[in-house]
Amino acid sequence: MGLRARVTVTFGLGALALSASMAALTYLTARQFILHQRETSVLGQAYVNASLVRSTLPGTSADKIPQLLDSLDTEGSSHSVVQSDGRWYAAFASSFFTENQIPAELRTLVQTGTPAQQHYQLNGHPELVVGIPVKGENIYYFEAFSLDEQARTLQILALVLSGAALVTTLAGATIGRWASGRLLRPLGDVSQAAETIAGGQLDTRLTATDDADLAPLADSFNRMADALQERIRREARFSSDVSHELRSPLTTLSTSLGVLQAHATDLSPRGRQALDLLAAELRRFQRMVGDLLEMSRVDTGSTDLSLDEVEVGELARQMVTAGGARGIRLTVDPAVSDLRLWVDKRRIDRVLTNLVDNAGQYAGGATGLSVEAGDPPGSRVRLIVSDRGPGVAPEERQQIFERFYRGQAAGQRGATEGTGLGLALVAEHVRLHGGTVWVEDGPDGENRFVIDLPAHRDGETDMPTSTRRP
Repeated sequence: MGLRARVTVTFGLGALALSASMAALTYLTARQFILHQRETSVLGQAYVNASLVRSTLPGTSADKIPQLLDSLDTEGSSHSVVQSDGRWYAAFASSFFTENQIPAELRTLVQTGTPAQQHYQLNGHPELVVGIPVKGENIYYFEAFSLDEQARTLQILALVLSGAALVTTLAGATIGRWASGRLLRPLGDVSQAAETIAGGQLDTRLTATDDADLAPLADSFNRMADALQERIRREARFSSDVSHELRSPLTTLSTSLGVLQAHATDLSPRGRQALDLLAAELRRFQRMVGDLLEMSRVDTGSTDLSLDEVEVGELARQMVTAGGARGIRLTVDPAVSDLRLWVDKRRIDRVLTNLVDNAGQYAGGATGLSVEAGDPPGSRVRLIVSDRGPGVAPEERQQIFERFYRGQAAGQRGATEGTGLGLALVAEHVRLHGGTVWVEDGPDGENRFVIDLPAHRDGETDMPTSTRRP
């Protein structure tokens, strides 16, 4: 469970334990009071009746004893019997109540001359039976009192206390949920700010607070964000400055190389070989410097997009006939025939060129460009560049879009002229267009580089503000 859930459960369990303890204490106290009050009442009545039996029973004929018992001041729910000279007599009104329904232990104890009382169940009902020996006479008086009313009262009390405990538990959980939300809200703000910074908005900061506990957290986070932003700015500026400074000597080297190549026939075979190697390395160096300059413009936010509204299929055909994907097989899904894109054609051409070049360097060459509907259909479109594989390992599928990452298998595919920036530029350009890019396995084990871009039907939308300028 998450922290908020754990706090909620803790509050709920604490409220349950407290309410259950209070309910149990209240129930036991009330039960003791109610039963004690009832016992005091019935004992007083039993002793009064026993006294009447002692004063009137001697000299009364056996057939008159039930009438005597009926005349006693008994409750409608009480039943009395008497043992005199070894014989048992019951009141006419409670003739069903006999000595056999009195607990044997109680009878034995009373017959030894000791008054006693006992709680027990009579026909499924709680009863309190009282036995009183009449001193000086061979007479033993027993009276049973119903406790149904007290049992119902205690049952209602138990239900009320259980309901109160349940309500208290829910209230405790609700308070815990509310309190944890209040306590964790600052952490949620920190998490959201960190996620925003990770998404590229480096100027995101936490709002200053007067809270003595939260102020140090906000200040520390903001200082960390300031330091991070400044470091990234310095690195981007350094990369941009170095790239700009390298352009001048590269131009000089390129011009000098052109002069040497013009007189290459005058060189020895080893000299021409060295000249070819120099030319290849210089081209690679120029491409890397160009990529670094482009990357630095992205990092510093100085990249401008020149957006045009184009039909999806027409864009793909232009790329195949004259752009970076020229010469490869084109497949266009009819479902995207009426969809349009807002794109910077030069940058999308650069994206496809880099993917085709990457396929040529690492995967035996590109085999096709397909255009398919994205998810949801009608609002997304996918440009897919396929190659001959082998597929990229799952653990490398995110890393290959990082800068200067060329994959663990690069050394096994032969020497290449790659700089490790091509796919990183692909990811950046696609992101500037509001899209995403990833690689997946094709049905025959080939790589499929998928570019997912926002699309719209003709006339449905204006230029998206999110892609006018990063």
